[in-house]
Amino acid sequence: MRWIKQGLLFCPDGQSEWNQKKYAHVVCADTNYSDKIRLYYSARDSKGRCQASFIDLDPDNLSNILYVHPEPILDLGEAGTFDDCGIMPTWFLQNGEEKWLYYIGWTVRNTIPYHNALGLAYSKDGIHFEKKFKGPVISTTATEPFFNGSACFLYDQGKYKVWYLNCTHWLPDGNLMEPCYHIKYAESTDGINWDRKGQVAIDYRNEIEGGISRPSVLIEDGKYKMWFSARASTDYRTNRSRSYRIYYAESEDGIHWNRRDDLAGIDVSNDEQDWDYEMIEYPLVIKHRGQSILFYNGNHFGQSGVGYAILEEK
Repeated sequence: MRWIKQGLLFCPDGQSEWNQKKYAHVVCADTNYSDKIRLYYSARDSKGRCQASFIDLDPDNLSNILYVHPEPILDLGEAGTFDDCGIMPTWFLQNGEEKWLYYIGWTVRNTIPYHNALGLAYSKDGIHFEKKFKGPVISTTATEPFFNGSACFLYDQGKYKVWYLNCTHWLPDGNLMEPCYHIKYAESTDGINWDRKGQVAIDYRNEIEGGISRPSVLIEDGKYKMWFSARASTDYRTNRSRSYRIYYAESEDGIHWNRRDDLAGIDVSNDEQDWDYEMIEYPLVIKHRGQSILFYNGNHFGQSGVGYAILEEK
């Protein structure tokens, strides 16, 4: 496959306190409208905390932004909860009349920089969201003691399925502590309570790889197809050769996956001035009017904004 880049789509103007540090990362999409595609994203406020909002795209020309929502759609959690230091949308799911927005909650720690867990918010209009619970729906367990992050949620074959980032350990890297994580799989009957058996979907490719994130799964042609991003375990923040790239995998059952990294079909730009020269990460793949659309982030983990690409027709 080959993705044809369409360029940078959106980056916040940084004029408000809640988006002062810009970013538009880990997007997810509501495609249930006839007159727009609603793209949820997270910016960062003056303290570096993720804040969630959205933009609306013209379905006839995705490069045309119809509307930019001027404020966050969810409040940070009260002190001591899992999302008191940040909220980052990770997946949209239409559930009957309710619009479900799964999100990553952030809080800070002492011995490590942060901790993540997955929460759930809902809305009737896609603008005004409320949290289903004060606590997370996917968090640490006795056998998964570290954090959980970016995820893909689908309703398929009469059950809810999730592919989610699961941290396996932390590593020292100079003065930093860096997390290592891969992708696991779980199922649910209600999308809230998950039967987690430790099933690894996408594991580390080798000893160098240490961060596999943001799975995006499509079921197409009788196959499960996943796009995800991966980086080295250390020295990836400013070292372009060890930073995030987008990869691809296939599965017959959604559980056991075959990595086909050679088929990813997209890479960083060769122009040092481009918004996606240093890294590309956090893919979201949707079907739109018969085309496959890939939204993705670029430099500095999405601080340069979100862009998109279209899959070349065979």
